[in-house]
Amino acid sequence: MEPDDGREIDRMIAEQLSSFQSGNGWQPNLDRGLSLLREHRAARRSRNRWTKVAAGALVACLPIVAFPATRALAARCVTACVAETALVRQLLLGNVSTRASSAFVMPRDRRMAPDFALPDESGRLVRLSDSRGKVVLLNFWATWCLPCEKEIPWFIELQRENASRGFTALGVSMDRDGWPVVGRWIARRGVNYPVMIGNSEVAGLFGGLESIPLTVIIDRSGRIAAIHAGLCGKDEYESDLKQVFDEK
Repeated sequence: MEPDDGREIDRMIAEQLSSFQSGNGWQPNLDRGLSLLREHRAARRSRNRWTKVAAGALVACLPIVAFPATRALAARCVTACVAETALVRQLLLGNVSTRASSAFVMPRDRRMAPDFALPDESGRLVRLSDSRGKVVLLNFWATWCLPCEKEIPWFIELQRENASRGFTALGVSMDRDGWPVVGRWIARRGVNYPVMIGNSEVAGLFGGLESIPLTVIIDRSGRIAAIHAGLCGKDEYESDLKQVFDEK
């Protein structure tokens, strides 16, 4: 209601109240009545304003809830990690049908994993091809990546449980701050497998690594058996590893 309409209603009510008569000496309190009316009207306007604010917030949030692309963007802003993986899969696996975040490749369709060599914290050169004959879980990660932090304890456990079966996890940190940051991080968490710091050349071999965490499972022949991009479940890693272990 417009302000002028409100004043007109006040005038009309005042006129009606002034015409009331009482035989017992009671007289209406016009000031009190109008004051209560104005308070009620102000409270109603306040409720309407907050209703509009809440509705606006709901409309603003609907795209985040309703559209997967917007949800992915929100996740990227919160975690600084990307879940967009189709380009990486195509580069590493070729035209292989994949699930939303993971892909397992049958032996006949596998490609060789790109070889690389990087130094560990002690300066020892770790070459991917040196692990030929083992099942390898190669994890690209960073200390600032929250999904990476969730997954790495699983890899520590997998290393502990499967080392005797010819298995090794390898970690490649994509941090730019170097060993002062990465070394402290892995020491605090008791990482029990080799960790190196990656560079742009290695990133280029794996599609530019625009998406981390990126974890590649490599069979004993050095071929890519599975790829997991983004945060995956521990059971997915265990399932893929079991299938590769059971291969003859």
